Amino acid sequence: MRLERRGRNRNVCVLWCMRDLVLSLFPRKSMTTSLLNGERAVVVFFICRILYSLPLSLLLHGVALSLLALASFFLEISFDSSNSPPLFRTRPGASSGILLGAVTLPSLLLSKLVQLSRGFSLAQLQLQEIQYLTLQYWATSASACSVILFLALARRRAPSSPSHWGVVFSLCSVFFQALVCVAALATTSQIGLHPALKLTWVFCHGLVSVMLIQHFLRTFPSCASIGEAFLVTSGIVLYFGDMLLLTIKKLHGLLVSSDLVTAEHEISRSEISIIIQGLVLGLLLYPIALKYILQIWEWSINTASTEARRYCEIGRTLMFIASLGFVLIVIVPSWMQFVQEFHMHPFLWVLSFVFSEPSKRLTLCIYWVSIICVSVFRFYNISKNSKMERILLRKYYHLMAVSMFLPALIFQPKFLDLAFGAAMAIFLTLEIIRIWRIWPLGQPVNQFMNAFTDHRDSDLLIVSHFSLLLGCALPIWMSTGYNDRPLAPFAGILSLGIGDTMASMVGHKYGVLRWSKTGKKTVEGTAAGITSVLAACSLLLPLLASTGYILTQHWFSLLLAVTVSGLLEAYTAQLDNAFIPLFFYSLLCL
Repeated sequence: MRLERRGRNRNVCVLWCMRDLVLSLFPRKSMTTSLLNGERAVVVFFICRILYSLPLSLLLHGVALSLLALASFFLEISFDSSNSPPLFRTRPGASSGILLGAVTLPSLLLSKLVQLSRGFSLAQLQLQEIQYLTLQYWATSASACSVILFLALARRRAPSSPSHWGVVFSLCSVFFQALVCVAALATTSQIGLHPALKLTWVFCHGLVSVMLIQHFLRTFPSCASIGEAFLVTSGIVLYFGDMLLLTIKKLHGLLVSSDLVTAEHEISRSEISIIIQGLVLGLLLYPIALKYILQIWEWSINTASTEARRYCEIGRTLMFIASLGFVLIVIVPSWMQFVQEFHMHPFLWVLSFVFSEPSKRLTLCIYWVSIICVSVFRFYNISKNSKMERILLRKYYHLMAVSMFLPALIFQPKFLDLAFGAAMAIFLTLEIIRIWRIWPLGQPVNQFMNAFTDHRDSDLLIVSHFSLLLGCALPIWMSTGYNDRPLAPFAGILSLGIGDTMASMVGHKYGVLRWSKTGKKTVEGTAAGITSVLAACSLLLPLLASTGYILTQHWFSLLLAVTVSGLLEAYTAQLDNAFIPLFFYSLLCL
C-alpha cells in the first residue's frame, strides 16, 4: 500500500511539474488584464511558426501578418481590460477573442501560399493559382484591418470609455499594415487586374466586412464573441467575393473579344466546388427574400376574411416550399451553368456523378444513413432519459463524424466533398425552418436541436452542428488541387473527432490538474488529446502510403502542429470547433 501511494504521489508530482513548465511558457491568469495570457501566447507562437516558414518571395506578406497581429493584440488588451459598457452584446463568459479571430483566416491563406510556392518551384501548378490566392490573402487582410480600425475608433469614441494605450498602438499598426497592403498590390500582378481595380476590390472587402460584422452582432446578440463574429464575417465575405469575381470574369469573357481574354487569367474551378458554392451562398441569401415574401403573405392574410386566416400556417408553409424550390431549382443552377460549362442541369450532373460508381458511392450513402439514423435516435433518447452530462453526449457526435468521414476521405474524397456540401445545405435549410418556425417541422426541429446545445448556443442561433461540420469539411475543401501534405485534409477529423473528444472524456473522468482556477480544462485531458492525435497519425500514415500518397510530413513539424492545436483547445474560450481545425490545417501545410 505504501509503495502504491508513493507511486501515485510521484505521478502527481510529475504532472504538476509538466503543468508548471507549460504555464511558464503560456501563462494564464484569472484576470483578463494579463498582457500575455494563455490564448494570446499560443496565437503568438502560431504566427511565429508561420513567419519562420516563409520563403523570401512571401516576406512582404509576413510583414503584413505581423502588423495585423500587433494591431489585434493591442486592441484585444484594450477591450478585455476596459470596465466601460461593451460596444456589442457578445456571448457571456467569453473573452473578446479579437486576436484569434483576426489572424486565423489570413494565417490560413498564408500557410496555403507557402504550400503552393513549393508546388510552383517543382513546376506542379500554374502561376495564376498563386496569384489568385495572393489576391484573396490581401482581401482577407484588408477585411481584418478594416474591422480592427472600426472597433478601435468605436472604442476610442465611446462616451464612457477612457483612452487606452492599446487603441493608439492598434491604430498605428493598422496604418502601417494598410501601407504594406497598398505597396504589395501596386507592385505585383494578380490574375491580370489593373492595380486600381485590385485596390478597389480589396477596399470593398474591407467595407463589406465592417458592415456585415455590425449586422451580425446586432441581429444575433449574445450568440458569439467578437472573435467568432470576426471569423464568420471574414469567411462569408471572402466566399461571396470569390463568387462575384467568378461571375465578373465570365461576364468579361462574354463582353470582351475572345482574343483579349487569355487562359492565363482564367479562374479554374471543378464542378463540385461550383455546386457547393452555389448551394451554400444561395441558402445564405434566401432568408433575405423569405423575410419579404412572408411579410407580404401575412399582410394579405390580415386583410382577408376570418375564414381565410385559418389557413395562415398552411399558406406560410406552401410559400416557403415554393420559394425555396424556385431558388434551388432555377436561380442557383442558372448561376452554376453560367460560370461553369455543365452539359446538363447541375442536379442531373450530381446524379450521374453518384451513379458513375454505384457500388462504392451508393454503399457509402447507405452506410452514412444507417449511422445517422441509429446514432441520432439513440443519443436523443439518452439526452431525454439519462443524467449523462451534455458535453459527453455531444462528443459522441464527434466520434460518429470520425466513423463516417474517415473511410470516405481515404477511398472516395471527391464524393465526400459533394456530400459535405449537401449536408451543409440540409443544415442551413433546417436552421431556416427552425428560426422561422415553419409548420409542421419548425417546433419539432427546435426541440430536437435544443437537446444537444450548450452555453455557446442560443435560441436565436444554434451553431454547434455547423461548427462541427465545417470544422471537418474546410480542411478537405481547402486541400482540393495541389497538396503535398497528405495529413492536411484530415486536420478537422483528427483534431475534433479524436483529439477534442479524448481531451473532454479523459479530462472529465480523470482530470485533476486544471490549467486555471476558473477554467474546466485539465492537463490530463490535454495530454490525452495530443497523444491520441499522434497515435492516430502513426496509424494513418502507413495506410495513406499504401494507397499511393507520397509522405513528406516530418515528425517534428507534426508534433509541433498537434501540440499547438492541443494547447489552443486547452486555453481558448472561443468556439474551438471553428478555430482548432484551421490552426491545425495551417500548421500542417508548412
